[in-house]
Amino acid sequence: MDQTRKIKVLLVEDDPYDAELFSELLDSEGTAMDLRRTSGLSSALSLLAGETFDVIVTDLGLPDCKGIVTFLRLHSMHPHIPVIVLTGMNDEETAIKAVQKGAQDYLVKGQISGNLLVRSILYSIERQRLITELENSLKEIRTLRGLIPMCAWCRKIRDDKGYWKKVETYIEEQTGAAFTHGICPKCMQTINPRLFERLMRENPEILQDQDSSTDRQNAPSEGSP
Repeated sequence: MDQTRKIKVLLVEDDPYDAELFSELLDSEGTAMDLRRTSGLSSALSLLAGETFDVIVTDLGLPDCKGIVTFLRLHSMHPHIPVIVLTGMNDEETAIKAVQKGAQDYLVKGQISGNLLVRSILYSIERQRLITELENSLKEIRTLRGLIPMCAWCRKIRDDKGYWKKVETYIEEQTGAAFTHGICPKCMQTINPRLFERLMRENPEILQDQDSSTDRQNAPSEGSP
């Protein structure tokens, strides 16, 4: 997130007293935030259709929606915006269920300080950012499970733009992984047999590891004839 702009907060709260208290708590911490408020779920969804927000803070008892359904509707339509739920002292169980369903945090009315509120907002935004990055990485990894066009001669891979790339380059671009290069015992034996023999005398476990790996690769699968 751009550190030079204000954090955009959408507060969904029908009680004007609680809304005013929320605004005062934010102001007391001096954190640069742009607060917008709606008094119901329908008006919140209408606002979200035309504007982007960094975080949503919502009461679970709204005039047009009650309980965990409030969170579920917001989260299902805007899954990449972190949601913090507000609840009364007698309804923490519902708030905990919302967290289990994907809410980033919950705050109990009457027990919220300015510091706690700002910290919850900042942490929720950061957690959602990390979750989104992880989901995107998993999507990229899954693309490697399909059919990948590879040259049978040079072993290069053709990407979705038609460019032929080395296997290492392709995987690095798709997953963000980085490669380190070494030499396996089998190749070392072919390229430099003297060095291979010396290393085997000094580190015989290397050959044992290689043999174990080969045995696992050659072992028949379960149920094979």
